[in-house]
Amino acid sequence: MTDIPLENVSRRRLLQGAAGLTLALYLPVAAAAKPARAAAGAVSPAAFAPNAFLRIGEDNSVTVVAKHLEMGQGTYTGLATIVAEELDAAWPQVHVEGAPADAQRYNNVNWGPVQGTGGSTAIANSWEQLRRAGATARAMLVSAAAAQWKVPAAEIAVADGEVLHRASGRKASFGQLAKAAAEQAVPADVKLKDPKDFKLIGKPLPRKDSAGKTDGSAVFTQDVHLPGMLTAVVAHAPRFGATVKSFDASQAKAVKGVVDVVRIPTGVAVLARDTWSAKKGRDALRVEWDESAAFKLGSPQILEKYRELAQSPGAVARREGDADGALAGAARKLEAAYDFPYLSHAAMEPLNCVMHLTRDGCEVWNGEQFQTVDQAAVAQVLGLKPEQVTIHMLYAGGSFGRRANKHSDYLVENAHIVKAIKGRAPVKLVWLREDDMRAGYYRPAFHHRLSAGLDGDGKLVGWRHRLVGQSIIAGSPFEAMMMKDGIDPVSVEGAANLPYGIANLLVDLHTPKDVGVPVLWWRSVGSTHTAFSTECFIDELAQAAGKDPVAWRLEMLDQHPRHAGVLKLAADKAGWGSPLPAGQAGERRGRGVAVHESFNTYVAQVAEVTVKDDGSYHVDRVVCAVDCGVAVNPDVIRAQVEGSVGFALSTVLYSAITLQDGRVQQSNFHDYAVARISDMPRVEVHIVPSAANPTGIGEPAVPPLAPAVANALAAATGKRARQLPITPETLKA
Repeated sequence: MTDIPLENVSRRRLLQGAAGLTLALYLPVAAAAKPARAAAGAVSPAAFAPNAFLRIGEDNSVTVVAKHLEMGQGTYTGLATIVAEELDAAWPQVHVEGAPADAQRYNNVNWGPVQGTGGSTAIANSWEQLRRAGATARAMLVSAAAAQWKVPAAEIAVADGEVLHRASGRKASFGQLAKAAAEQAVPADVKLKDPKDFKLIGKPLPRKDSAGKTDGSAVFTQDVHLPGMLTAVVAHAPRFGATVKSFDASQAKAVKGVVDVVRIPTGVAVLARDTWSAKKGRDALRVEWDESAAFKLGSPQILEKYRELAQSPGAVARREGDADGALAGAARKLEAAYDFPYLSHAAMEPLNCVMHLTRDGCEVWNGEQFQTVDQAAVAQVLGLKPEQVTIHMLYAGGSFGRRANKHSDYLVENAHIVKAIKGRAPVKLVWLREDDMRAGYYRPAFHHRLSAGLDGDGKLVGWRHRLVGQSIIAGSPFEAMMMKDGIDPVSVEGAANLPYGIANLLVDLHTPKDVGVPVLWWRSVGSTHTAFSTECFIDELAQAAGKDPVAWRLEMLDQHPRHAGVLKLAADKAGWGSPLPAGQAGERRGRGVAVHESFNTYVAQVAEVTVKDDGSYHVDRVVCAVDCGVAVNPDVIRAQVEGSVGFALSTVLYSAITLQDGRVQQSNFHDYAVARISDMPRVEVHIVPSAANPTGIGEPAVPPLAPAVANALAAATGKRARQLPITPETLKA
């Protein structure tokens, strides 16, 4: 992207907040930050602030202040819809701005006093909060109109951005009433709409971020340019745990445009006038690494270690009945082991952030996902108080969990760079694709070992599931709160809460602590591997019991109606039970199913595949049923499900991070392949009508895809895939 001055961006919207009814928060910022106010959601000091999420300008604009990051998942649109519904605003008059970092006002209520975006919680945790914000503003507008027109407030209606008194024919826009509304008392309580009266919620409204992303006016971190700013690129160690022993910067400094070279805890940073010069300078840098404490195992050795651990019991995550006894007495016993590689987040926009030390503290501009954690981490490096770190939340070009880093890695790295140059210039840190692919954080590799027993009637009587893999939560700020009895809950989610009615069940976990590969949550976290092993094994057991895979699942889901509901819907819409059209000569076709709950959302998928004799295959069709409570915007839900299918399909077809002697072997999309448009199946999305509060949608459609495809491949070929990705060699005739 070309750097553009922030003062040229969204000037009109900045001015819109200068007068009128403002339900927002004003945070004074240093004079140097003035060009960024439009992107950060800053407002006039004269603002009226009964709550932090909404302001109305005298020009009739409605600005929703979004506490959650928009990284492509449609959050800005969903949050704005909730506010606009209760406000009765007209959709075209509604705009969205990112909130500043302030956990007191913008905390994620599902997480406690922490501001951040993740776990598919953006809409779920904002639902009632933003409904009340919109309803409060509406009530104040009505009160202002009632006072002006000298009529009872009960006789006043609001519709499509206008306040109406139909008996007298009087009406006024929000903008005309904004100043008077700002003088009204903030109501202690407000009445929320009956869902049957919703006019915006449940409708496929146009997204609020589409226009800016189409015409180039949307501001991403790479667009930020501050006076005197330098760009930094860092040389990281080729192995995790290695440190800088010595370096020679002479050739790097000889590169035109390079300004400085500094040593930081994570490597050596080259600072230049632009990104390309910084990269060329880094290429010319000579670094000798101390690898005495470096991690040096390869993927085969890690997997061997995991398989050895799986031979003995681990920490118990769930125990029901006597699984060992049930397995010993079963008429038939089946076992299976599944292996999962490390995965890179590989978001379209690699990591970056801009940081500027001021007289009063530090300012940060980036696609900010973890405000509270990042504020504290940056403040610690710079010797500041967290409230002295002002974070301006811009758009992010994807993340999938990478920007919500438990150690604030790339922000801390930039803080060290700024500190090393004594704050003499703002610094834009840029991680190239190769940097994040080889020196970043990954979805953990895992090994699963499952055993199950069937009685003489084909009933599942015993289940034992053992998992081995690194903990994401260990060593994070959440360890004390989330880990209990040695169990990382995200390692076993989807396994420890298996919904099937099994009287004798045991789930245990080994968490190796001597594997030095950095790991992090990755879109749908533990369910990325637990859904595959459980749903593939359930399918195999259904086959062994001589039962239809859908019917057999439904028999065990009588206590879980929402699981059963999406399973029935997906199966019905896919034509489950009817034969697939025959393929061409040398082709085999199959249909497979999976159902899974994550982030309180229930998703079932039916996949159809075609396999050729050489083992190559194509996923032809995926039918999805989703129960995510109230569908705030069905079009966004469909888009997220379709995107999740493509995202998960990459892990089925291609994606894996592998290590050799401790070095990551992949570096970019040429050797870390992701699904292309030619790989995409036809995707059909069916949303279950619901009056339940909305739940997450950004992640829950990822886990069922891989097992549905694997089960379809087994139906076509008779061969069960035990690891991801599934290669043609596995399926050869």
